[in-house]
Amino acid sequence: MEPPRKTGHAAKVLALSLGFLALSVPANSQSVVDVELVLAVDVSLSMSPDELEIQRRGYAEALVHDDVLNAILGGLHGRIAIAYFEWAGMGTQRLVLPWTVIASHGDARKVAETLSVDPPASARRTSISGALDFALTLFQETSFSGLRRVVDISGDGPNNQGLPVDEARDALTSRGITINGLPLMTNGGLTTRFDVRDLDTYYQDCVIGGPGAFVLPVNDWDQFAEAVRRKLVIELAGTAGAEDAVNVVKVQSSSYDCLIGEKMWDDRSWRWPAP
Repeated sequence: MEPPRKTGHAAKVLALSLGFLALSVPANSQSVVDVELVLAVDVSLSMSPDELEIQRRGYAEALVHDDVLNAILGGLHGRIAIAYFEWAGMGTQRLVLPWTVIASHGDARKVAETLSVDPPASARRTSISGALDFALTLFQETSFSGLRRVVDISGDGPNNQGLPVDEARDALTSRGITINGLPLMTNGGLTTRFDVRDLDTYYQDCVIGGPGAFVLPVNDWDQFAEAVRRKLVIELAGTAGAEDAVNVVKVQSSSYDCLIGEKMWDDRSWRWPAP
């Protein structure tokens, strides 16, 4: 007579084994993405509440736009990892969206909803270098493995606090990270005391860097949503897509005074008491 089979125990062992296998394989494969993209958005006091809202809405709408979704889904792996934070002074970085995968229309909608929940809050000073350092920390802490790593940084003024911005830039580009710039040359907001007229040139020479790096200026807030969409499509398409962008800069000319923001702030400081 055939001995009784221990079907109950064997089935449980098999089920557990298959369960662990099912969990481990997708986790490893899902960690590989086409792009690890950090969106770093300026919320300094130089921008009005309406402008802060335009920024948030512009990014949220861009991520569910067909052009952007097609760029994501058309990649080698068809998915990206994205993080979004808002920044101002050296110690002011607010992580609105931690690392999240977008691999479908549904994923993109959830990200857009997250960006639409809490209104942005402005803060004092402008530390592009602090924002870049925070972005570097995000890359160091992620478990994803991207074919490319990109920081998309927007801002309406030069660095005036923290490390020199070109030093912070070099810390990222030396690790193969690309920094692209979205200088906001709108001359709006609450103050223009520390504006520079050629902010796009400042971004070209002092902020951006890495393979295929480029600057896409925004001259009017009506252009913002379209500029964000276009910028994301270029970033997701890689260096080949950047050839179609305006103001593509791959090598800094190093002719700009990258400390202009700090000098403007120091000039202000000797006339008024420090905050």
